[in-house]
Amino acid sequence: MFTFLFAIAFLVIGYFIYSKIVERIFGINDQNKTPAYTNSDAIDYTPMPWWKASLIQLLNIAGLGPIFGAVAGALYGPVAFIWIVIGCLFAGAVHDYFSGMLSLRHNGAQFPTLVGRYLGNTMRVMINIVSIVLMILVAAAFTAGPAQLIASLTPLSFTVALVLIFAYFLVAAVLPVNRIIGRIYPIFGAILIFMAVSIGIALLLTDRPIPNLTFSNLHPGDLPIWPLLMVTISCGAISGFHSTQSPILARTIKRESHGRKVFYGAMVAEGVIALIWAAAGMTFFGGTGGLQEALAAGGPAGVVNEISTTLLGTLGGILAILGVIILPITTGDTALRSSRMMVFELVEKFFKVRGLKGVLLATIPVTIPAFWLSTIDYTFLWRYVGGTNQLVATVMLWTAAMYLLESRKFHWICGIPALFMTAVVSTYFLYAPEGFSLPYELSLAIGGAITLIVAIWYMNKVRKAHRQSVNSSSSHAA
Repeated sequence: MFTFLFAIAFLVIGYFIYSKIVERIFGINDQNKTPAYTNSDAIDYTPMPWWKASLIQLLNIAGLGPIFGAVAGALYGPVAFIWIVIGCLFAGAVHDYFSGMLSLRHNGAQFPTLVGRYLGNTMRVMINIVSIVLMILVAAAFTAGPAQLIASLTPLSFTVALVLIFAYFLVAAVLPVNRIIGRIYPIFGAILIFMAVSIGIALLLTDRPIPNLTFSNLHPGDLPIWPLLMVTISCGAISGFHSTQSPILARTIKRESHGRKVFYGAMVAEGVIALIWAAAGMTFFGGTGGLQEALAAGGPAGVVNEISTTLLGTLGGILAILGVIILPITTGDTALRSSRMMVFELVEKFFKVRGLKGVLLATIPVTIPAFWLSTIDYTFLWRYVGGTNQLVATVMLWTAAMYLLESRKFHWICGIPALFMTAVVSTYFLYAPEGFSLPYELSLAIGGAITLIVAIWYMNKVRKAHRQSVNSSSSHAA
């Protein structure tokens, strides 16, 4: 129990200390007018109070991610606590802050546009495709489960439930952000927090001991911690999906100083939620072996439902149903909205179509494949979401590092996490079944070599920037 409580305290204290350091390095200026005012269009660009934006951001980036991912990651044992805390404070929250604030500084630009600005046009084209694919995969993966549950609880068939959900997606994706998202989603964000806090308190009051820290790998399937844990628990630690969601709120923020609360703060809140559910997963079933059996029997949704109803009774059952139906639907909604925003930038640029017509043209191409993918095996979808998600996170960290380097600021706060995630992603795709499925030792060796090459590229960038800075100083002195 001590490790669990210490981890939560570390996250909270870390927010109040490290978030201010990150904010100071970025350099905010509340005299700057934000895109919510300069680009106001009554659809995506519209001012919103910071507290409302924070709750929406939490709901957008979270959904079931920090619940399902944390429960699956709990199979590795208490070492998951370390990854959630360290990953959240020094990688995930930094990633979210810069993805939001760079968007804000570039007139609400989408993630691929930021990548193009700091990593080059070739990378922009590649990440545009990867990001849109990720959004479609997320929308599909987070829709199939709710549709199945609706079909089991009502007379509706799975197909009818799916059609109704996607009809809502279409409406929500084209309506102004303050019509549905701005009014209803803060309530759902509050429900997500209430659900996690209730489970956390109930967990502390039971006679089931929450395991303390051990560095041993407790996974019953003997899967390696590195790099699988870092991909299994993404939401709650670091998730590239967040970099596609942050621009939605970057277009609504009133002042630059609100960014720390909205972007960094929402990520820390998600980290706390992940800690609670990881603790519940490894405690409730008497260890990782029991958790694996529960996951095999009922999947993550069944595990969440059993924990909620047992610890919280009728209230837990209601919260579980709300969580498994509403939360993923809201994630799928904003995933399609952000992919629509990315496609809209292309439609606007190449086809010169603007306004509602452009919004509709951008929405349809991403909705159709998402609908089709939601009808296939959920497990298959989720495997590809994990690796793609962390690839996007890595690119965003490198984008932020290059921005800081170009701005002659302390770039290491993004560069070091970016190198770490480069090692994670390269090793994962070499080892994972959905990647090259190479032997573990070979994957480690090649992944390490790739990381070394990227590190050399990074250091060359640093040296070049240093020379330019020295030459610039010499010119001014002369």
